Amino acid sequence: MNKFLNFLSNLLFMIVLGIEGTAHTLGVGIVTEDKVLANVFHTLTTEKGGIHPKEAANHHAKLLKTLLTKALDDAEISMADVDAVAFSQGPGLGPCLRVVATAARALALRHGIPIIGVNHCIAHVEITKMFGIKDPVGLYVSGGNTQVLALEGGRYRVFGETLDIGIGNAIDTFAREIGIGFPGGPKIEKLARKGEKYIELPYAVKGMDLSFSGLLTEAIRKYRSGKYRVEDLAYSFQETAFAALVEVTERAVAHTGKDEVVLVGGVAANNRLREMLRMMTEDRGIRFFVPPYDLCRDNGAMIAYTGLRMFRAGIRFRLEDTAVRQKFRTDEVEVTWD
Repeated sequence: MNKFLNFLSNLLFMIVLGIEGTAHTLGVGIVTEDKVLANVFHTLTTEKGGIHPKEAANHHAKLLKTLLTKALDDAEISMADVDAVAFSQGPGLGPCLRVVATAARALALRHGIPIIGVNHCIAHVEITKMFGIKDPVGLYVSGGNTQVLALEGGRYRVFGETLDIGIGNAIDTFAREIGIGFPGGPKIEKLARKGEKYIELPYAVKGMDLSFSGLLTEAIRKYRSGKYRVEDLAYSFQETAFAALVEVTERAVAHTGKDEVVLVGGVAANNRLREMLRMMTEDRGIRFFVPPYDLCRDNGAMIAYTGLRMFRAGIRFRLEDTAVRQKFRTDEVEVTWD
């Protein structure tokens, strides 16, 4: 009887540690059902050029122990208090994914605790449920991903997505072209605020999907021509791309009939995108929510929280189930925890 009560107590008051490492950011988070105990991260940045997968993986391997120690210190616990470890299984850059998967397996084996592989894209939306969100349409915008997601029929369905590059990648590529380094999002947003004139750029919405390659190519061509102010190009780039994102999100809301919209991913930091989505949701009389930025960007807490929800729903992983999945589709995951 005592063993059963202890098991029940542990299930009700679980502590899960999550490790995120799909791309340039390494994160370690520790959560309970309703609280983030720790959420630390470090992002590889460059003054010029983009991120090389091997460099990012080396960055993660070098800093993982340090971030793990800091997360445990911030949470004021030890590994003995952790009930399960979760990790970002994909999608992402293979070398980076393998670093965090190896670390998670080592922790699980050493401490005799369960391990859970988490879909990175789903985790971005799931963390919003810690704040009372129930059943949203999620606009997930990051470097490598741009998707409109909603839970239908036991899976997160992709109601719209980029057909070529993620919006964050498009912004960063334009930023590199004009010589302002990586990450480019905050710098492009700052330039865009100084824009005074809209310059026509390709607007590509194809059904429910989006394309940003034409927009990027034309913006670069116009920049190289020397005929346009860079501030006006940055402003026009944002307005064009974000209008397309809002259009597809609004269509998904109309189709699903859901009354909540959440904005997640690194590009969620952009205030102009937030403003445009807020206007759309106010017009429709529905709720709009953006988590605190530390939970919008790639982070370990979202991985831990999703892993906790999965575990409490009875989902279990064997070590052989923890192979990384670079092209892990969002709609492959059967959602049994809602």
